[in-house]
Amino acid sequence: MMTPFSRGRRTALALGLAALMAVAATPGEARPGGGGSMGSRGSKTFSAPAPTTTAPGAAAPMQRSMTQPGSPMGAPAAPQRRFGGGFFAGLLGAGLLGALIGGGFFGGLGGIASFLGLLLQVGLLVGVVMLVMRFLRRRREEPAMAGAYHRSGPAAGPGGPLGGGLGGGLGGGLGGLGAGLGANAGGGAAAQGRPPQRDEVGIGPQDFDAFERTLTQVQLAYGAEDAATLRRLTTPEMFGYFGEEIRANAARGVVNKIADVKLQQGDLAEAWREGPVDYATVAMRYTLRDALISRANGQVVETNPSEATEVWTFMRQRGGEWVVSAIQQTR
Repeated sequence: MMTPFSRGRRTALALGLAALMAVAATPGEARPGGGGSMGSRGSKTFSAPAPTTTAPGAAAPMQRSMTQPGSPMGAPAAPQRRFGGGFFAGLLGAGLLGALIGGGFFGGLGGIASFLGLLLQVGLLVGVVMLVMRFLRRRREEPAMAGAYHRSGPAAGPGGPLGGGLGGGLGGGLGGLGAGLGANAGGGAAAQGRPPQRDEVGIGPQDFDAFERTLTQVQLAYGAEDAATLRRLTTPEMFGYFGEEIRANAARGVVNKIADVKLQQGDLAEAWREGPVDYATVAMRYTLRDALISRANGQVVETNPSEATEVWTFMRQRGGEWVVSAIQQTR
C-alpha cells in the first residue's frame, strides 16, 4: 500500500527529474544556435572543418543534427539534443538511485523531513550546475571578446513568437567578410603559414557578400522572431532549431533582442560539392548587441557577450541562393 510519504517522495523525484532535464536542455547562449553546434554539413557533418586565421582552433563537433552518422550523403535521422547528456545522466542516476534506496542525493532521506530535504537538495544541485555552466561559457568567450566593438545599424524591431517583421537594416558594411575571404582565396593563406583552403566550388566576391549579408539578416530576424525571413535564409532543419529556441524563450516570458550586428573578420574553411549541392564553411568573428528582454515589462533580464566567433556552413542547390545549414562554436 502506498503511504502519503511514499507518494510525496515520488512527487519530489518527479520534480527533481523535470528540473534537471530543463537545465540540460537550456541553450548555452542566447543568439541563434544557442551557443551550441547544430545542423548538417552533408557528408562532412561529423568531420572537423579546416582551421582558419579567424578560427585557428578546432570547431566543436555537432551536438544536434538530422544527419545519420556514416551516411555518405547525409541521410536524415531523428534530431538529438546531446549537450550535457553524460554529465546530467550521471547526476540524475546517482540521485534517483540514492533516493530509492534511502540515501538521497547527499545521503539523507530519512525521517519525515525527507520530502522537503530532497526538494532543497534538487534546487541546490540545479543552481550549482547552472553556475558551473555559466562559468565555463564565459571562459570560452573571453578570447573572442579581446577585439574592438564598433556599433552600427538600427536595433531589431518588436515581434511576437515566430511572428512580426525583420525590423532594422544590415548591421554594417559588407567589406569584412569579403576582404578576409578574398585574401584566403589567393596567396594569403600560404603567407600566414597554414595550408591553402580547399575550394571545389570557386567561391567569389558575390558569395562572400551573400555570407556576410545572411549572417546579419539571420541574427536580426531571430531577434525580431521573424519566421518568414528565417525560413527563407535557413534549411528546414536549422529553421526547426531556431523555432524551438524562440518558443522556449516565449515560455520563459523573454525575447532575445539582437542589434548592431557587424562582421569583423572572416575566412573560408572549405567549399565542396555533393551532387547538385554546393557547400561552403566559413569562420566568422562578429560583434553584436545581444540581450534577453522581459516580454512583460521590457526590462533587461540578461546580457550576453558582445562578440562571438563561430563557424557557419552554407549550402545551395546549383544555381540557387545560399542558406544556413549549420552553426558550430569554436574552441
